[in-house]
Amino acid sequence: MANYSLEHVNDMYVDVLKELGNIGAGNATTAIAQMLGLRLMMEVPRVKLLTFQELGGAIWEEEETVAGIFLELNNDIKGSMMFLLNMDSAHYLVNHLMCRDQEYNEPFDEMDASALKEIGNIISGSYLSALSSMTQMVITPSVPFLAIDMAAAILSVPAIQFGQYGDNALLIETEFGDDIKIKGYFILMPEPDSYEKILGALGIQM
Repeated sequence: MANYSLEHVNDMYVDVLKELGNIGAGNATTAIAQMLGLRLMMEVPRVKLLTFQELGGAIWEEEETVAGIFLELNNDIKGSMMFLLNMDSAHYLVNHLMCRDQEYNEPFDEMDASALKEIGNIISGSYLSALSSMTQMVITPSVPFLAIDMAAAILSVPAIQFGQYGDNALLIETEFGDDIKIKGYFILMPEPDSYEKILGALGIQM
């Protein structure tokens, strides 16, 4: 079997991944707007194929505290994915969901963490739904795992996954909001065998 990785993809595949970013971000924005009762505008998402070394610098400073929602992927496509938010964005979304004043900035308790996990689950599910629709494959996510830590520590999780799955990942930068802009990062890391399945399902021959 061919050893597929994102560094081998052609321009057509990159265009497909950009469309995945557009559809997934649109679905996520709609779902979050309905969940929070807000009218949200979405910027055109930016899609990049990066090595892990490039990934850290493309997101935040290593010392910045961020929230990361991590899921394992199973069924037709295997691998993992992560959605990352800075803490200002995380507090903004949780405060809206919990009907609290936006000035509230206390550390997350168990209920807050559960709310953020659900938000991350909905956003991640929007991207997975887009990928599933485009490939006609069944993708089953695990129960989401939430971590709040420095960016360097959060990104050590995909670093471990890279050691197992390859050297590159798909990064989709999403920005949406009303008066306040929420910026988040979606990272997709399929297993090597899943690259061939995704490419074949999209009609792209390597």
